[in-house]
Amino acid sequence: MSIIKQEIEKRILVLDGAMGTMLQQYNFSEEDFRGERFRDFSISLKGNNDLLSITQPKALKEIHAKYLEAGADIIETNTFSGTTIAMADYKLEDLVYELNYESAKIAKEVVDEFTDKEPHKPRFVAGSLGPTNRTASMSPDVNDPGFRAVTFDELRIAYKLQTEGLIDGGVDLLLVETVFDTLNAKAALFAIEQVKEEKNVDIPIMLSGTITDASGRTLSGQTAEAFLISTSHISLLSIGFNCALGANLLQPHLEAIASKTDFAISAHPNAGLPNAFGEYDETPEEMATQIEEYLKKNLINIIGGCCGTTPAHIKAIAEVAAKYKPRQLVIPA
Repeated sequence: MSIIKQEIEKRILVLDGAMGTMLQQYNFSEEDFRGERFRDFSISLKGNNDLLSITQPKALKEIHAKYLEAGADIIETNTFSGTTIAMADYKLEDLVYELNYESAKIAKEVVDEFTDKEPHKPRFVAGSLGPTNRTASMSPDVNDPGFRAVTFDELRIAYKLQTEGLIDGGVDLLLVETVFDTLNAKAALFAIEQVKEEKNVDIPIMLSGTITDASGRTLSGQTAEAFLISTSHISLLSIGFNCALGANLLQPHLEAIASKTDFAISAHPNAGLPNAFGEYDETPEEMATQIEEYLKKNLINIIGGCCGTTPAHIKAIAEVAAKYKPRQLVIPA
């Protein structure tokens, strides 16, 4: 049994908060994104946060350390857009393996420092696999509903390269997150299984979907329960939801799956819903109070934060989580 599987039975594990929210505080310029290596690159690179794993590694180490100091047990790699599909926007497809490898290596170095200091509380690196900016289930063209901007096989190939970089860089587990289209997620899961077989490794997998609005469905139309059922053929460490909603709005969807699976349940909601300026106003205390309702109802094994969350949010969440026992992993009847 892997160490993380042992730890998840002992306590509620805390995931880190938003990487983008923290990077915005640095106000990096175009020159900062480019660094010396990409100084003469042909197009603008500002906004390509994944590239900062190469051009601004010091900032990433600082952010990872702040989340670990706040009480996070699991930190995510800075690879949310680390596929050839997403990097095509910046003409950096050839950099994908290196981006994932370096991001994993940076996170692992920081995690090892904290685990060495507190061996009784091991920390872990989750390799983040985002949804890409294309959907395999739906047409982006309302006049041509049969059109697809990407195929399953293109997604599988892209995710396979990303997974290889993350595993070679030293991640402890993989997190397929912010899933708005389950077919995209299935391509990622298929690619991971291929890499596991080729490398002869058994790496735990977290899967996290996103309920896009009050309809209670993913963008591709699935309810929370349908999302669970359609992905349960894979042996997962955890399944859950992140992004799109604040903690209180996410609760009914966690309730819908918690009693129906023996997988661990994860959640990393946003700090409320965005305001008119696209900013998140929910305070750490407000968010922790809402998340405590999850804990009272025994819904959660892994808890963290998504958009708008900071180390202060994670600290408040970790303090609340420490008071409760993790949801028992019971095989449903």
